[in-house]
Amino acid sequence: MTRGGRENLQDDPERKCIATGEVQPKAGLIRFCLGPEDMVVPDVLARLPGRGFYVSADRAAIEKAAKKGLFSRAARQPVKVPEDLADLVETLLLRRVIDLISLARKASGAVMGYEKVKEWLQKDKVRVLLQAADGSERGKTKLRAPDGEGSYIGFLSAEELGLAFGRERAIHAALGAGGLTTRVVEEAARLAGLRGQTTQQDGDEIALKDT
Repeated sequence: MTRGGRENLQDDPERKCIATGEVQPKAGLIRFCLGPEDMVVPDVLARLPGRGFYVSADRAAIEKAAKKGLFSRAARQPVKVPEDLADLVETLLLRRVIDLISLARKASGAVMGYEKVKEWLQKDKVRVLLQAADGSERGKTKLRAPDGEGSYIGFLSAEELGLAFGRERAIHAALGAGGLTTRVVEEAARLAGLRGQTTQQDGDEIALKDT
């Protein structure tokens, strides 16, 4: 697994993390580039022009790169680093995850609510089960994620999950199969790294534990 939580797939393009020195698939890294006035800018979509610098999707790695002057070393010139850079990256990734879930919902690829999720599970339509971290543990144990890597996301708050569905709060949600779901899983893995968490599968259950 990469630090961002993704499986290390050999056919993924690889880059070297400037903080850890590890070479790993780009999908488990955060790209940074230089913006106006040589300010380090997080490029979570990896679309901005210019030379990129890669850091593992891991809070400690990003904080190390910011504090130890590793961006300046990689750029071979003095650069400016925003305060609380790791927090900024986390915010951008959270927005990305919420937007992707929302897109899946609009494409009829996501549902929320205990009864709807239960119905999808019974019909084997669920690819990923999402449950709010601050939801009732008793209620959450009544639904079981499908087998497979990345089939459970349980570190979003009820408020964060609700944003994806246009509600104040959401406890239970599910994603069906499809390209958007794959992207949600990828971005959620990177977000988990910024929140100091990792996915771990134990039997039929997938839990999130502090690293």
